[in-house]
Amino acid sequence: MRLKGKRALLTACAQGIGRATAIAFAREGATVFATDVNEAGLAGLPDGVETFGLDVLDGGAVEAAIDRVKPDVLFNCAGVVHAGTLLDASDEDFDLAFTLNVKSMFRATRAAVPGMIERGGGTIVNIASAASSIIGVPNRCVYSASKAAIIGLTKSIAVDFVKENIRCNAICPGTVDSPSLHERLRATGDYDAALTAFIARQPMGRIASPDEIAMMAVYLASDESAFVTGQACIIDGGWSVA
Repeated sequence: MRLKGKRALLTACAQGIGRATAIAFAREGATVFATDVNEAGLAGLPDGVETFGLDVLDGGAVEAAIDRVKPDVLFNCAGVVHAGTLLDASDEDFDLAFTLNVKSMFRATRAAVPGMIERGGGTIVNIASAASSIIGVPNRCVYSASKAAIIGLTKSIAVDFVKENIRCNAICPGTVDSPSLHERLRATGDYDAALTAFIARQPMGRIASPDEIAMMAVYLASDESAFVTGQACIIDGGWSVA
C-alpha cells in the first residue's frame, strides 16, 4: 500500500495510461479522484474511486477540482497527438497541442501548489513522451514540441519548489498500447502496416502496456521516490538508446 493516506487527482482516466494509473493508485491505497472530459468513460473503475467530469481546457473547472480534492498527488495525463511534419501542421494544430498538452498541466499545477505548500509537500507527475527533447520522431512535429515543453515545465517546477517538499517529475513513454493508439493506426488507412512499423521501431519487439507506465507513476507518486525530482523518466523499451 505504497500510496496509503495520499489524495490523488488524475486527469484523462477514461482509457489508456490514465485509467491504468487510477486503478494502480487505488490498489496502492490512495484516495483516488479520477477525471476525464468523457465522464461516461470513467464507468467501471474500482469501488472507492471517485469520478467526475473535468475539461482540462476550462481553467475555472480545473481550479474548482483542485479546491475540491486538495491533492497530495497530481497526475497530469490529458493530451492530444498530432501527426505530421512542420509543413503539415496548422496554427490551430500547434495551439491545441500546447494548450491541451502543456497549458492544462501548467494551470492544474499552479492551482495545486499553494495547497501542497500549506500541507507540507506534494508530488506532481506529468505525462510527457520519449518523442520530445529525448529523441526526434518522424511526423510528430507539434506533438514532440509540446512534450518537450512539458519536460521544461517539469524541471522548472521541481527546482522552484524543492525547498517546499514538492517534487515534480515527467514520465516519457515510448509507444503504449491504448485505444487512442489504435485510432491513430486505423486513421493511416493501413492498420496492419502501421502497427507493424510501430512495433519494429521498438528494440524489445513490442509496445508497452498502460500498466507498465502506471507502475512508474506509482513509484514517482510514492515516498519510495522521495529523492527524485525534476527528472524525465524514460520508459520506452530501449527506443531512445537503440
